[in-house]
Amino acid sequence: MQTYDVVVIGAGAMGSAAARALAAADREVLVLEQYELGHNRGGSHGGTRLFRLAIDDEAELLRAEQSRALWEELESETGVRMLDLVGGVDHGVDEHQVREFEEQFRRHGIDHEVLDPAEATERWPGMRFETKVLYQPKSGRALADQALTAIRESARNLGVEFRPSCPVTGLKLAGAADGLVDLETPAGPVRARQVVVTAGPWAPRILGGHLELPAITVSQEQPRFFAPLDPDSAWPVFVHRRRGGGPLDAATVYGVFEEGHGVKVGMHATGAVIELDQRDFTVEPKRDAALIAYVRDWFPGVDVTRSEAISCLYDNTERGDFVIDRRGPISVATGFHGEGFKFVPLVARYLSALVTGTGSPPTAFAL
Repeated sequence: MQTYDVVVIGAGAMGSAAARALAAADREVLVLEQYELGHNRGGSHGGTRLFRLAIDDEAELLRAEQSRALWEELESETGVRMLDLVGGVDHGVDEHQVREFEEQFRRHGIDHEVLDPAEATERWPGMRFETKVLYQPKSGRALADQALTAIRESARNLGVEFRPSCPVTGLKLAGAADGLVDLETPAGPVRARQVVVTAGPWAPRILGGHLELPAITVSQEQPRFFAPLDPDSAWPVFVHRRRGGGPLDAATVYGVFEEGHGVKVGMHATGAVIELDQRDFTVEPKRDAALIAYVRDWFPGVDVTRSEAISCLYDNTERGDFVIDRRGPISVATGFHGEGFKFVPLVARYLSALVTGTGSPPTAFAL
């Protein structure tokens, strides 16, 4: 069987970007994907993601700033636009939190404004505000579909081989002496000097205990696209940090405008916990009704009667930490729970450093 320097398992955003980074480091890379490229069963499909800087953890905010610079490098190298910095707003934040964010932003030279509700409403009449609004002009949209297409094309140009519809059905160490890893696939066995598992919630199943992971649960989330009343309205990316009685009343709400679809609004991490083999893409009525009621109350600029439900998958660790780790010839990145896309080029750099032995991820990202 052919032996590759690195086999990456999972061709979503993290895996494709990691493969590209490893090929740029002169590694021969094969990517195995269990479904077709661009499938909708995981967490990488769709046109847009939020890229935002109002992050409670200061170290994570700085990683977002690092990621922004790396996205810009990718744009320069590929000639494809990947970030659209339309600005971002956070509201529902109490006065103390607003001051903390301001201090944090000032410390690191991050542009920002604090607006009164009336000022914010005048600027973005499609939304309603009741508290101070924290505006970050360097936040915006990650253009996910076109970014991922460009990353894969760049990876191919660097020699990466992609094999879609080729699931890994077995993983074992070939022997302690040579440190190789044997992978079983329906198309035949593959051998690798190093393996990188970027298969989202499928990672524990693939690893089979070769690398210990924290417990990962899978949830099926159900945001909606809502049609804007004024097609020329400006829409920043937004996060509403709510406080309420029940889980759905207190859920953090996020959203982004996407051309051709409308304003995507979702309640973060409120979806039903599911088994991977039982995912049905079906909208759960109670959660859906709560989302529609919220949008009717807070978004005067959309038509709640014209909307489309969509489905996405979160892989969640108990503490909400990302997992990036390595044991011997096996590295893994998982647990990104719907917030990882903005970090794609940075995670790719971490994984490349793990594989090539040139560095390690920060402890907050690892086990």
